[in-house]
Amino acid sequence: MFLPQTAEYALRAMAKIANLPRGKAVRAIDLSKQTGIPSHYLSKILRRLVVAGLLSSRKGHGGGFKLARPLQYIRFLDILLAVGYRTDPDRCSFGWGNCSTTHPCPLHNAWSKLNTEFLDWAASTTLSDVIMGDAFDENFDVRVGGGGEEASTPS
Repeated sequence: MFLPQTAEYALRAMAKIANLPRGKAVRAIDLSKQTGIPSHYLSKILRRLVVAGLLSSRKGHGGGFKLARPLQYIRFLDILLAVGYRTDPDRCSFGWGNCSTTHPCPLHNAWSKLNTEFLDWAASTTLSDVIMGDAFDENFDVRVGGGGEEASTPS
């Protein structure tokens, strides 16, 4: 399923933060380096996640961003909605603007099923489902530079 870049970055950042030791904060610049997300873009995403109550932030020495709630209470859907992901069930993937069961486009039934499955998954998957412990840093590769090169992210 295609997700907008902002949604993918938000999920990536939150997965990284979820895998930090409990209560540990991370600076935006460090998170940017660790995830391959451009720092100015990441800062905007983090601000939206703070406003949504998913992250807390603290300035100064020892500051940074950390989860505002326990892992099991932060659903992927919460993250997606915080960064503006639209969950419009009548959005027409065929290009007709809006369609519905009473005025369906040729793709409506198939698209509706996919959309429903995706939303069910996002509503039932939480950050507690992405905990990898030490294996996270060992396996966390990010794409950088748009050239398709993969770079291993240092801890």
